[in-house]
Amino acid sequence: MHNQMARKGYPGPMTASPTPHGSHEVAAADADWLRLENQICFSLHAASRAFNGVYRLILRDLGLTYPQYLVLLVLWERGDQPVKKLGEHLRLDSGTLSPLVKRLEAAGLVRRERSAQDERSVRVRLTEEGSALRGRALEVPRRIAAATGFELTEIIELRERLDRLTTALDAATLTEAQGAP
Repeated sequence: MHNQMARKGYPGPMTASPTPHGSHEVAAADADWLRLENQICFSLHAASRAFNGVYRLILRDLGLTYPQYLVLLVLWERGDQPVKKLGEHLRLDSGTLSPLVKRLEAAGLVRRERSAQDERSVRVRLTEEGSALRGRALEVPRRIAAATGFELTEIIELRERLDRLTTALDAATLTEAQGAP
């Protein structure tokens, strides 16, 4: 793997300490770390934008946006959900999720209902039309997989690596937040 990274211009393991502010001398290897094409975050960002473009085209046939599709995926898989739980599954805050759910409701795909036990809690449930859309959506993953040009095993491996990356970054964020004054 390190050889692959070296061929792509990655500077290798970062062993040097960052150059102190004010110093005008930066080692060539350190400068390579600041090249855009060496940033994993940019590669992930570019891939995400490319995926969004493909999803936009594929989901147009269903009348959905990518975020709306994600909401429906959770509801198809898990059934009725409180808005808060939907947000946890999708890693979205209520300020982002609420307008999505409202648009899905206006399209007749979901219904929002206040909990009888807790007026502050709103549950989201699929309508008959929202449930029926699942059958038409079955083609979406196949078309996305075809667009990648990857074999199924490569897709699974990439997803697993990205899941591990997310877990590691979540842990690093938590550690940094706990260490912050």
